Order: sequence, then structure tokens, then C-alpha cells
Amino acid sequence: MADVPAPSTPVSSWRCCWCRAQAGTIVLDLGDQPAADDFPAANAPTPDRTFGLRMVMCAACHLAQIEDDPTSAQEPRGVEPEALVRQGLDAVGHLADAGIARPGGRVLEFASPHGGSWLGPLAERGLHPVGGGPADLVVDSFGMMHDADQRAALAARAACLAEGGALALHYHSLATILRTGAWNALRHGHVAYYSTPALVAMARELGLVAVAAREYPLYGGTVMLVLAAAGASGAREHPDVTALVAKEIADGVTDPRRVATLGSDLLESVAAIRAYLRGVSRAGLTVAGYGAASRTAALLQCAGVGRQDLSAVADASSAKQGRMLPVSRVPIVGPTELVALRPDRVLLFVPDLLPEVRAALPEIEASGGRWVVLDPMPREVQPVT
Repeated sequence: MADVPAPSTPVSSWRCCWCRAQAGTIVLDLGDQPAADDFPAANAPTPDRTFGLRMVMCAACHLAQIEDDPTSAQEPRGVEPEALVRQGLDAVGHLADAGIARPGGRVLEFASPHGGSWLGPLAERGLHPVGGGPADLVVDSFGMMHDADQRAALAARAACLAEGGALALHYHSLATILRTGAWNALRHGHVAYYSTPALVAMARELGLVAVAAREYPLYGGTVMLVLAAAGASGAREHPDVTALVAKEIADGVTDPRRVATLGSDLLESVAAIRAYLRGVSRAGLTVAGYGAASRTAALLQCAGVGRQDLSAVADASSAKQGRMLPVSRVPIVGPTELVALRPDRVLLFVPDLLPEVRAALPEIEASGGRWVVLDPMPREVQPVT
């Protein structure tokens, strides 16, 4: 793993994916990491390919973004978590309550590799899905962050709006990433890491105004920002948006020195994970994992965790089962196989899955095992008594 750079480290040979400025600061460096969609077969040759993974903050527009991504990664074959389903239902309900999602209206969704479509719940509320604009409501949940050209991506979504229409963008907030120390949110395939101040300013450049904002607990904190054409009747920045922008600026989302503290979070969590695994090893406990997500590979790589530490990582996606996590080559198994292993500890790499996996796999705790949430510091979950 590369040393964490000083927050004043300039980046060279780079252009911002929004404003095309060439002045930026490296705020997080994860060293060489495998592509987000790399889950090699058990007999695949080694070593696995890795690529540099760094986050840069633009000095002009303050958009946090990946420095370079030669992988063209796509989110691989995941199973939609219940937490993401609930999030979509909540968001649709709030859009309906605010009069933004109206029965009879046309809705267009820009799909995300993460899944979590809102079209079903919107159709149940009387909206009509369409394959292109103009649409009265355009929705995007974790989709636009994957586009290499952010200006073109936002412009394409805005161009699909009918007169008086609204664009709902749902994103994992950079403010949340900072607050929770979630350095492993950085991964190949994810181009942009939005703060609300940066995204509101981006929208303003394209003639859009933020008319609503709503925060949700998913992934530690996500935001749904609703945009409308600035010239539309009644389209003005909502006080909730103004307050959220001010709060996130105070949290440091536009300050590269503050964002660069993610490097310290990285070092602290890696040290804590290593110490935890040493402790359970000395105690003679067996350890497995759950959640072969793209963030898992980076966490294992940075912490130097391998097959000597983990017997297997389980995942609900049948397409991943029988494959391996890259670099560490820890095997990926199904939930049933995880139960059969009877591990003493199960590292949960996607914290939002905890209620779901505890309900689905009660055998883990029934046999004396414990779940250990990595968010990204290790935290043992006490069994229900």
C-alpha cells in the first residue's frame, strides 16, 4: 500500500471530470488495487492485475473524484440488499408526498450497476415508465457517479426533463464518508464522490436549481437531491438545501486538508483490523467473512488479509460463488457453506446487511459465532439475549 500523501500533494497530468481544470490535490491513496469487477476463477493464473487508486479534489469546483480509472469496471453480479430496497421505497414515498412524483406522470430512470430500481414503486403510485425523455420525473440512484464525463452525464439527465419536470439524484454523501472514516468507499468504477455543495453548484451551471433535499441512513448517510429548471414556475432553492450545503461546508467537504484526513482513517482502521485478527488467532478462533463487495477487496488488500486469516467469504450472489477475491484469493462461498464452516467470527464487509444476514443465518450465532461489522473499524456485535 502506498504511503498516505500530504494534503498539499498536487496531481499532475489530470483533468477534472466536471470542469476540466488541471489543478487538484490528492486526498486519498489506496495504492494498487484490483478492478472492482475482478472476481477470478479458482484456477485463474496469478498474480491478479492491480491499478493505482487515488482520490483527487478539484481546486476549482471541489468535486472529489477518482484520479484515473483504466479498468472500465462495472459493478459485478450483486444481489440487491433489503436495505437498498427499503431506501428506494422511502425515497419514492417522499417524492410522492412532496407532489414531485404525481400519478399519471412519465418517469425515466437512469439505471445503476448497484441495482435498486425505483420504477416498480413509482409505477405502483400511478406513474408511467418511459424509455426516454421528455419525462416529468427523472430518477438516478447511484448511477451518475459511474460516468467518466460528469458534465455530459448531468446534461443528459437534464435534457430528458419535460417542462416543469424534476430530476432526483440519490448519492452517498462525501460528508458521510468523512464523518464515518469510510476510506474504502473509494473504488474503481466510481468516478465521482459528491458533496452537496459541489453537486448544487454543478447543477446551477446547467441551469438547474435544487428544490428539495432529503437525507437517509443507508450506507451511513445518503442524500436525495431534487433539481428543476431554474426558470420553472416556483423553482427556487429550498431552505433545507441551503442548510445542508452550509452544514457540509462546515464539515469540510470542500477543504482538501479535511478530506485528506481519510488517509489517517485508513491507517487507523487497517491497524485495528490487523490487531483484531491477531487477537482472534491467538485465541484459536476461526474467522470467515460475508459480503464479496468491491469494497471488500480493497479493505483486504490494504490490511494485508489473506487466506491465512479468512477461511472463506460468503455472498448471496450465485455468480460470485466458486470464485475468489482478487489478490488475497480467499474463496467465495454461498451462505449455506458459511453456516457449515461454523466460524467463530464472521467479518461483515457491508454493514447495512447486518439485520438481513442475522435474520437469514441465525445458525451463526446459535452455534456460538459472532458477527463483526467492519465500518471500517472492527466492531463485534453482541448476540441477542
